[in-house]
Amino acid sequence: MNTGIVFNIQRFSLHDGPGIRTVVFFKGCPLRCQWCANPESQQFKPEITQFSANCIGCDVCLAACPHNAISRGPESMVIDRALCNGCGTCAQTCYAEALRLMGKKYSVDQVMSEILKDSLFYRNSGGGVTLSGGEPLSQGDFALEVLQRCKALGIHTAIETSGYGPQNLVEEIAPLVDLIFFDIKHSDPIQHRKLTGVSNELIMSNLRLLDGFGKEIIVRTPIIPGCNDDQDNIDHTAEICRELSSVKIWELLPYHQLGEHKFACLGRDYPLHGIIPPSRELMEAIVGRANAILEPANKICRADYTGLRETPATEKSEETIKKCGSPY
Repeated sequence: MNTGIVFNIQRFSLHDGPGIRTVVFFKGCPLRCQWCANPESQQFKPEITQFSANCIGCDVCLAACPHNAISRGPESMVIDRALCNGCGTCAQTCYAEALRLMGKKYSVDQVMSEILKDSLFYRNSGGGVTLSGGEPLSQGDFALEVLQRCKALGIHTAIETSGYGPQNLVEEIAPLVDLIFFDIKHSDPIQHRKLTGVSNELIMSNLRLLDGFGKEIIVRTPIIPGCNDDQDNIDHTAEICRELSSVKIWELLPYHQLGEHKFACLGRDYPLHGIIPPSRELMEAIVGRANAILEPANKICRADYTGLRETPATEKSEETIKKCGSPY
């Protein structure tokens, strides 16, 4: 039986497909998006996150760590990431939950056990299961077996993917999913590589491949000020969505700063420190521009403001527009 690394199983989700859903977050992603809101999903192994504000200074973790990877700093514990192998012993002994293990090996049976706890909610709400990440395509055999088991039970399935994965795997997964959330980070391959570490050529090829299966595809694009909100990219991405028969909706996700704290908890620097989220007014202007291209083809662009914390009015100013570079 296949096993995989999962960093969260979120029940009663309302934002990752129709109805009430269980979202299985796969750990590991081949992309390194500068704005990543879930950096704990990037590594293909368990790792410790540190919430220093919770630390009560009991020093139990120092004695517990079998690799001597923890020491006391002037303000909180310090983790030597080169020594830490993510065994989780320190997190098990941390009373205050200042140290938490992100990532755990699951069998398909264990995942299905969690999924089936909510089967009644799926039936009553039209919900189901969504595979997310990280990148589910990076754990292909594991993802395939979970989807096969769900489909055998008549559970609605969805996948959230960057599209960066082997084409033969995409062909195997496509018949097993009812809904596909597909990310287009940037329409230009060079800019895509600058922002995520990989070109978008394989991604766009897989998107066209999936389009041929006739499954419902919702394209998603995070709108990152100064990175991908320029008029050329908006127009080009809208044109791509217009041409794909299975894409009826292009969903824009305004950048938020919620990932910055997570980077710090993992001992990493945040690449986009200081970037201000786009205002609602700016997002609506971008949506309007995209819909001018999509509506003649009976398609729509919409913005999903889930997770966006509005910036103060003083920040919704010329400085914001200057950062965004999008004076629509």
